[in-house]
Amino acid sequence: MSNNSENSEFRRIKENDPHTTSLICEITNFENMTNEEWEELGRDISNNTRLEYLELGSTALNDRNMSLLCRGLTRSASIKNVALYDNGLSVAGVLSMVPFLQNANNLQELDLGDNNIKPEGFNVLCRSLRDSPIESLSCQKCCIESIDVDNDYFPRHLMHLDLGNNNISIDGCHGIAKLLQGKNTALSSLYLTMNKIDDDGAGILADALRNNTSLTTLVLKYNMMTIEGAKLFLQLVNDVSSIKATLQSNHTLQRITADYGGDDQDLNERIQRHIDNALKINALYATSSWSLPEEACKEKVILTQLHSETRAKLAALQGVNHSLYSEINSLHLPEVLALVGRRHGQGELYVALRSSIAGVISTVNKKQCLQQQRAYFRAKIAEYRAKAEAVEAEISTIEAAEGRVVDIENESYSNKRRRA
Repeated sequence: MSNNSENSEFRRIKENDPHTTSLICEITNFENMTNEEWEELGRDISNNTRLEYLELGSTALNDRNMSLLCRGLTRSASIKNVALYDNGLSVAGVLSMVPFLQNANNLQELDLGDNNIKPEGFNVLCRSLRDSPIESLSCQKCCIESIDVDNDYFPRHLMHLDLGNNNISIDGCHGIAKLLQGKNTALSSLYLTMNKIDDDGAGILADALRNNTSLTTLVLKYNMMTIEGAKLFLQLVNDVSSIKATLQSNHTLQRITADYGGDDQDLNERIQRHIDNALKINALYATSSWSLPEEACKEKVILTQLHSETRAKLAALQGVNHSLYSEINSLHLPEVLALVGRRHGQGELYVALRSSIAGVISTVNKKQCLQQQRAYFRAKIAEYRAKAEAVEAEISTIEAAEGRVVDIENESYSNKRRRA
């Protein structure tokens, strides 16, 4: 074991040095290592109880050496962070790691960026990490163009996933959408920078996020979206087509970072401002200790639907051309108008009154009509109650008369018997 024995870092790992909590190696650390030395290094890492950070990057490994290393490296009770970037690993290298990944009981972060694991390797990763405590997985530039992972095999505790620079397009978006729609997903941050996601892909992601309540960060820088993609994300976080649609918008996302192509930079900026405003409302009502998405949706209705100028801008961007007040029950209008006055002032109250005057009048007319109907039916009830009482009295009179006839007949019969 000449090479391992001479390497001071490897020696400290083997001796379980309490002061050595990280191992950072490059290709020069592994020159002339034999197969047995690779396997022994793996065993030493497995047996070490102090090591928390392991970095074997920058072409330090390949599929063959990973296989040798993982003959010994089959578990760890201490490692929290593993960086294996830029090694040219393929699905074969990932398969070698499976026993370690399944038995690294404290693993929190794994960086496999700039390898060649492809969709098959990503699938193996997810299955291996399903029950792992891992929270962060980076697979940048790993040739993962499509994703076919069943929700039941996606890492249950994974919160941060980086799939940047993978040429992901519509097919990949469909796979990601399936993960976002999983009932038990814990994913809170998704990084899709430098892919090939266009407006159709944006639509797939937006649809998947409508009912998602875990993702707070979505990064889509350097893709292929246009203004239409931006409008889809605006509608995702604040749909003004109806009050119900606003209430059913996404109230969990707090950050969407994206580039939108096109020559109208002013329109780009206006849409992004509206997106950011909706995201700020989401963030305001979501903290680490409490979350009130139902309050966020109410606030969006108040700040955007019940403010005439803001709603007009959003409606124009989303192609909405009907009045808000046409969908409000006329009986609720007084309460809504009072809310407008409290939150937006007299100017907005005047605009709201002008827009809803027909409904207000119909409310008054309807109230008067209902009052008249109530009086009519009450009079009818009194009339029929009097008639019912008269009928009851007549029935009682008849029953009393029938009783007297029976008594007379009985008395006549008794007299005849006494004379006989």
